[in-house]
Amino acid sequence: MKRNDLLTPIGIFIGITMIMFGIFSSGGLTGVVSFVQISSIVIVLGGLAAAILINFNLEEIKLTGKVLKEAFNRDEQNLRELIDLFVRLSERARREGLLALETELDEVEDPFIRKGILLAVDGIEPEVINDIMNAEISAIEERHRRGRAIIEKAAEYAPAWGMIGTLIGLVLMLKNLEDPTTLGPNMAIALLTTFYGTVLANLVFQPMAGKLINKTDQELFMKQVTIEGVIGVQSGQNPKILEEKLSAFLSEKEKKVEPEEEEGYMEETANEA
Repeated sequence: MKRNDLLTPIGIFIGITMIMFGIFSSGGLTGVVSFVQISSIVIVLGGLAAAILINFNLEEIKLTGKVLKEAFNRDEQNLRELIDLFVRLSERARREGLLALETELDEVEDPFIRKGILLAVDGIEPEVINDIMNAEISAIEERHRRGRAIIEKAAEYAPAWGMIGTLIGLVLMLKNLEDPTTLGPNMAIALLTTFYGTVLANLVFQPMAGKLINKTDQELFMKQVTIEGVIGVQSGQNPKILEEKLSAFLSEKEKKVEPEEEEGYMEETANEA
């Protein structure tokens, strides 16, 4: 389930606010207004858009909106619930057989988990299940990498176009040294384009790319747990042993084993032996 991630807009807002506060505290409202330079904005954004169009094809560019939207969303993933799901599936599989798990699919929304359960029900060997599902993980990782490539490239291009604007401003300034009235505007273009490009790269594009990388890592981590759970269910592992195995993925804070549960686990382990 996806929910709005307020940390992204809050972070951008705080960054812009702190910059504006720093400018205002030194130069007042006039100082803030002086940092709004249309020509500098056009150079940075226009150059950035042109570079993106050259670097990527149309299909990749169409995904930009969807990729940016992901930076403002967060996935509700609960590792404890995932472990409990596989423990429940393992208990039913040992009690009624793997074919009984088909009735559980209606309650499973994640297509990756559904696929793993179906492979287990079909009697596919654990090694084959592992290969199939890891191949899908690799494909997901590659799709995510290609999706965020535009954001990462934008983070590279924005400062570069800021420097191009700086060079333009300096050239214009040097060509008109005899006219003192042009020095200020040309210098503003020279400095503000670098400012805009650097802010865009370090406040927007790089943090967004970093968040997308973190989301991918978290998703792939959950899928690795899923693979372990599916293989455990397919191979008929004792539910308590499977729970203990999957609990290794939990942090120490998340591990909450009640005394009676631990005692029951030790008894079942002894019986298995």
